[in-house]
Amino acid sequence: MLMEWWHVLIAVGAVVIVGIVMFAVGITYRKRVGEKEIGSAEEEARRLINEAIKTAESKKREALVEAKEEIIRNKNEQEREFKERRKELDKLERRLQQKEESLEKKHDNIDAKEEALNKKIRAQEALAEEAEKIKKSQLELLERISGFTVEEAKEHILKTVEESARHEVAVKLREIDQELKEEADRRAKDVLSLAIAKCSSDYVAETTVSVVPLPNDEMKGRIIGREGRNIRAIETATGVDLIIDDTPEAITLSCFDPVRREIARIVLERLVSDGRIHPGRIEEMVDKARKEVETTIKQEGEKALFEVGIHGVHPDLVKILGRMRYRTSYGQNVLRHSIEVALLAGQMAAELGIDPTMAKRAGLLHDIGKAVDHEYEGTHISLGVELAKKYKESATVINAIESHHGDVEPSGVISFLVAAADAVSAARPGARRENLEAYIKRLERLEEISTSFAGVEKAFAVQAGREVRIMVRPEEVNDDAMTLLAHDLAQKIESDLEYPGQIKISIIRETRAVDYAK
Repeated sequence: MLMEWWHVLIAVGAVVIVGIVMFAVGITYRKRVGEKEIGSAEEEARRLINEAIKTAESKKREALVEAKEEIIRNKNEQEREFKERRKELDKLERRLQQKEESLEKKHDNIDAKEEALNKKIRAQEALAEEAEKIKKSQLELLERISGFTVEEAKEHILKTVEESARHEVAVKLREIDQELKEEADRRAKDVLSLAIAKCSSDYVAETTVSVVPLPNDEMKGRIIGREGRNIRAIETATGVDLIIDDTPEAITLSCFDPVRREIARIVLERLVSDGRIHPGRIEEMVDKARKEVETTIKQEGEKALFEVGIHGVHPDLVKILGRMRYRTSYGQNVLRHSIEVALLAGQMAAELGIDPTMAKRAGLLHDIGKAVDHEYEGTHISLGVELAKKYKESATVINAIESHHGDVEPSGVISFLVAAADAVSAARPGARRENLEAYIKRLERLEEISTSFAGVEKAFAVQAGREVRIMVRPEEVNDDAMTLLAHDLAQKIESDLEYPGQIKISIIRETRAVDYAK
């Protein structure tokens, strides 16, 4: 039993010893592993420290380089600003130097002028003293020669001057009196002309208005259209003023130009008959009526040639002749007047044994310039001569046109006959009214002034010349420019035209957009 415990103790002791030895070996191994890890960690730390030092040195060098570059840039900028300021200072210094030199030159010039002026003053004073001496000697000599003293001479001179002044005053008074009489005559003529113009409304109304009958008063409302768009479209397209008053079943068309009035009459009658009244239809009707009137003009020219009995007239001249159907002169229809002159001249030529055909031709064309005198500058005589030369009329016809108002000497008997026939046709009772001619020319001049401005497309004188309606091109005249255009046009009319009362200027700017649904 004791031996067993001994063996147990030995075994336990052996185990303990083995455990202690293994523990020591484990501790030694772990120590070696720890030392290796510590060595590698120290090497990694040293490597990181070296890289950090290198990175810091690189950053430091970059920062130094950037700092140096910034310093150089600032230095260059300061040098540039310094140079610019230096240049400005140099410029100012040169300007000041130039001004100083200029002032010195002016000062020198002033000194020189002052010295010269002083010399002149001294010379003038010397001359004045000498003149005074001469004056005294001359006065003494004159007193001895004339036997007058100074006071007596003054009295004599004053008397002579007074008589001369009285004569001049009398002459001036006669001149003033004559001027006053002429001014009084002129003012009297102006007053009479104004009175005649105001009293000529009946005659004007007879030749410048047309009345279109309506089937009923309801048609007036359809012609006016919604918010007046139909009546505005008619007036804009034709240039004719539509007067819709209390007259039952009738509309009055007012326009000094009979061609426009005829076109408007045809348009209105066809619209009333058709019943379809809207802006598009109105424009279509206006185009058709205008073409129809042009055809009528050509027919009227051919009819006049047939009535007079002449031929061989240029076709374009025939159209111009037909336009005189719608032209009046002093209230007389120019085409009828020309036909009458042609027939009178032909009859007188036949009585005298002269070629009646040439006399009729000259008489028919003597006022041809009146067909275009509202479109071109110049008198109807000069325009007629130009047309006759353009369309190869004979020298006899040209001279008859040129001399029928006595502007040039007639070159033959036919020219005398045409002038006499023109006077006979115009002088017969009721043939002409001067006020109507002046009225029409004033309205034509009003439209001419209006269309002379840039951007104006059309201009129509309406309301017997009391209003002018102007259509402008919207791409050329904007809303602001319309106000300036109205102002400029009003000043132009005031300076270039004589008229009673006042004229209203209405400017219309319209932009349209058209498309078709298909």
